[in-house]
Amino acid sequence: MKVAVVGATGLVGGEILKVLAERNFPVTEIIPVASERSVGKQVEFKGKQYTVVGFDDAIKMKPNVAIFSAGGGTSLELAPKFAAAGITVVDNSSAWRMDPTKKLVVPEINAFTLTAEDKIIANPNCSTIQMVVVMNPLHKKYKIKRVVVSTYQSVTGTGKAAVDQLFAEREGRTDVPAVYPHKIDLNVLPHIDVFLDNGYTKEEMKMVNETKKIMLDDSIAVTATTVRIPTIGGHSEAVNIEFENDFDVEEVKNILANEEGIILQDDPKNFVYPMPINAHGKDEVFVGRIRRDETQPNTINMWIVADNLRKGAATNAVQIVEYLAKNNLI
Repeated sequence: MKVAVVGATGLVGGEILKVLAERNFPVTEIIPVASERSVGKQVEFKGKQYTVVGFDDAIKMKPNVAIFSAGGGTSLELAPKFAAAGITVVDNSSAWRMDPTKKLVVPEINAFTLTAEDKIIANPNCSTIQMVVVMNPLHKKYKIKRVVVSTYQSVTGTGKAAVDQLFAEREGRTDVPAVYPHKIDLNVLPHIDVFLDNGYTKEEMKMVNETKKIMLDDSIAVTATTVRIPTIGGHSEAVNIEFENDFDVEEVKNILANEEGIILQDDPKNFVYPMPINAHGKDEVFVGRIRRDETQPNTINMWIVADNLRKGAATNAVQIVEYLAKNNLI
């Protein structure tokens, strides 16, 4: 299986290479791809160094699949070129997510919709992925009516420049260009992506729209507030879910504890609950602080944490490729 990683020199691209190696995906040839300024650089895969190639050369090398993590503009321009050459694209950007002709996939939920004809497949937003992984088994059991989510998102979601800004501020340095409109160290920014005419940010509307598409149910009402905080390990979310049917809290915990890809951490008496510092480098979604909302019928509160570079991006993309390979779709 020849695999191209487009954007191989970025934060998520590097994580994709790491996840492919860790999960022993059957790679016969790895093709690291990046823009012209990075062509010729070296990246590591399974202890060996590989030279980064440009986009045109990558297409000529005819990989079976190309995992894109190079930004929306690059994806809009280049994904169709790869697809036209018969290469299946799994794209990490927001470029194709809400395109009605493209699948938006979290493998645990809707991989069964994929076919060999799907040549451009969208990977959802990181904050959406971890939320729907937890919501899906509960939706099957109790039917979700409405979700209120507030996120606490790592600077790694913005990229390497944001990490550099955080540590420069922490060290009192001013030699690093700022990617946020305000200081991020010792601060919280209720602002991720651009503001839209309705007062919400693009990130908030991604969570609203992507949830419905992934879960194949337009009736689920979602409202979101997305917040950037000065952490590294992953994204955290406070999620309030209203069901159509009543539930037993212990049964909810049991359902989640037995779901593949989810780890229940819910022992508040012993201070056990999910935290990004413990989710860092892990592929699972962690859930805890599960308790009934005492102000609203059939409603529950929970706290969800995942590494946004792993399950929120790289791991989910690799899992899509694994599904395609296992089912002979590439």
